[in-house]
Amino acid sequence: MAFPFLWQIIMSLSTNAEVQSVVPTFWPAEIQWENYATVFERLPFLSQLRTSIVITIIRCIAQIALCTLAGYAFARMHFRGRALVLALVLSILMIPSQVYLISQYQIVQGFGWLNTIAGIVAPGLFSAFGTFLMRTAFLNLPTELEEAARLDGASPVRTFWSVMLPLALPSISVLAITSALWSWNELLWPLVISTYQEQMPLAAGLATLVSDKSNTNYPVIMAASMMAMAPILILFIVLQRRVIDGLAFSGLK
Repeated sequence: MAFPFLWQIIMSLSTNAEVQSVVPTFWPAEIQWENYATVFERLPFLSQLRTSIVITIIRCIAQIALCTLAGYAFARMHFRGRALVLALVLSILMIPSQVYLISQYQIVQGFGWLNTIAGIVAPGLFSAFGTFLMRTAFLNLPTELEEAARLDGASPVRTFWSVMLPLALPSISVLAITSALWSWNELLWPLVISTYQEQMPLAAGLATLVSDKSNTNYPVIMAASMMAMAPILILFIVLQRRVIDGLAFSGLK
């Protein structure tokens, strides 16, 4: 698993001729650090990095808030049509996102959100997977905890906030990390909604580097990819234990 990552590093430090040579070059004759500097000439990298960070933060906060509330409602509250509504929410997981791409574009266009962060963020504020994850997490918690809270006079809101939510933190961590990974790597929707490089996130910005296939500079693309993946890779390495614990806690495999 480490070989593709190491090979990407080697390619980012090589010349374009060495990358495209028929006989593989396992180490460059001279390390090309200037490939990383060229990225800033070919892309508004810092602007796209800022856009990716803002999009990721907004989506993580929104999904944690909405999916946690929805998951708790489906797991613990009894209301008419609960099973039907849950089935409709989960059915989103079975529909490819490309099916409703045109409809989403028309809605965003109607709001005047083309080439804006709001337009990129809007479709990802809620997650059917996140709702399913949090519902499973709350179902695994003992009902006796809620009963004890009610006997102590706690309201449903207080029970959720002070008793159930802290116990579901492992699953919330999984939701936050998966949401961050998905938002950071999303490609198709930002390419559709953004036409200016300055408004694109990093994933879409990297795609513009290969638009001219006759003059593709592969080392620069690899260098840009390395810099783009570094923040989210560091985040995952630091929090990978929380991901494993959260998946084990929620019962997902």
